[in-house]
Formats: sequence, C-alpha cells, structure tokens
Amino acid sequence: MKCRTCRFGTKGLSAIAAWFLLLLAPLLFSACGASRQLGSGNAQEELVIVYQPSHQNDTGVNFNEALVCNAIVEAAMAASTSVARVHKVWSYNVEGLHHAREGSNTKIDHSSATDSVGRISGYTYEIRESNNLKPKIFVAIHNNGATKRNACWGYVHEGDEQEGVNRDLARELVEEVCRASGLENGGVLGDSSPNRNDYRCKNTGKLSFYSLDETVNHCPVRVLLEIGDNKESYNLLMNPAVQKKIGEAIQGTIERRYGKPGSR
Repeated sequence: MKCRTCRFGTKGLSAIAAWFLLLLAPLLFSACGASRQLGSGNAQEELVIVYQPSHQNDTGVNFNEALVCNAIVEAAMAASTSVARVHKVWSYNVEGLHHAREGSNTKIDHSSATDSVGRISGYTYEIRESNNLKPKIFVAIHNNGATKRNACWGYVHEGDEQEGVNRDLARELVEEVCRASGLENGGVLGDSSPNRNDYRCKNTGKLSFYSLDETVNHCPVRVLLEIGDNKESYNLLMNPAVQKKIGEAIQGTIERRYGKPGSR
C-alpha cells in the first residue's frame, strides 16, 4: 500500500522541510542568544580590576610610600573572590625605566616623557601594562603628605564621560577606607585641584594626574586614593593590621558594586 504523503514527491517534502525551518529559525536563534547572555563564561562580563600602588620611595621621613601602598594592594588582592580577576601594575622592581621608584604623577618629566637614552617612565610602564589587561576598574593607591590631616581623599579625572561614575566609586571607597581605618573623610576632588607641576590632559588642557588621564589610561572607571598623610598618619599607615583592613575594604567595595550576583 502506498503512503499518502508520498504523493508530494521528493521535491514537495523538501519544500515542506524548508518551510518548517524558516518558522523555527527565529526561535532557535533567540534561544542561543539567551544562553550566551546568561552564561558565566562571557569574557565581556568578567570583572577585571587593576591596582596601581605608588612606586615612590622618596616621600616622608623613615617612610617608604611604595611599600606601604603595595602592602595595601596585596591585602586587597588577597581578599578577592571569584567575583573578580585582580592584577597589580608596579614599576618598583622593573629594570630599564626612568623614575621607576620615584617621581610625581603630575610632572611630564616623571611620567609621559622618555629620557635621553629612550627609556620610558615607571608611570608609563604601569599604564601600558594596565591597558594590556583591559580592566573595568582601575584604582591607584597613594599616601598624601604635608596636609596636616589624618584623612583619606579620592581623586578623579575631570572632564571625561565617566567622571560621574568615577566620583560615585571614589566616594564609596573613601567612606569604606575611613570606616575600616579611623581616618577622616577628606572627600572626592578633581585631579586639577592640587594645582601642581606641568602634566596636562590633552582634551581639557587642565593640570591632571597622568595615571587618570583618559587619553593615556583606557580603563573606563579610574580613581586614585590618597590614604592618610605620611606624617600625620604615620603610625596608622605603618601598622600591618590596618593595611590589611584598608585593602579588604577596597576590594569588598568594588566587588559589591560591580560583581555579578551569585558568582561568589
């Protein structure tokens, strides 16, 4: 007995199959798209954080800012969870650079300039390393000086598209660092406010911090913390337990704000 469907012939069956595929294609496509968006392996969703501890060892009396700031950063990195991937960029032990252990973040000769033998600066090395890592969050860690205040300050780059976002993060970081350490809240300031040296942003023409300049540092969210004063906060900053608390407060704040829910 001949099957009724055979009356369509081979060509008829092929046409029917193609018709069904056309109907199902949008559903299949949307399902695949949804699975990609929900998947945890999407590299675009990964939270990458870069820390830049000060590399300056020429600040304060019997005080090495680079080592203090590095201890805070190491504590932050140790406190990281599966929410984030963390990195450190630091020129302190790197050979073949100028101003690898000293220099101002606001001075051309110490940051963007190459020296007479063609070496790049410690700051340039650090920012290039950061750009290669393509972070979502960049946090520079420093200690202030000559302020006569036992405080913590946040700094952001003025005039770029992310200034508002940067201020929000800096404000929360300062609050949490102060809560963890007992430092006074010095607020959040623009990077032209110190009004010193000669490095300027090409876009705004204002005096700036080299490490925060969006024309140099390609990370979308960038803040700099000045944690304590190397004289007024000496005992606090030299305390390893306090360094650890500060680092943990910084990492915890970033993960709460930017980490994916349920990924701990």
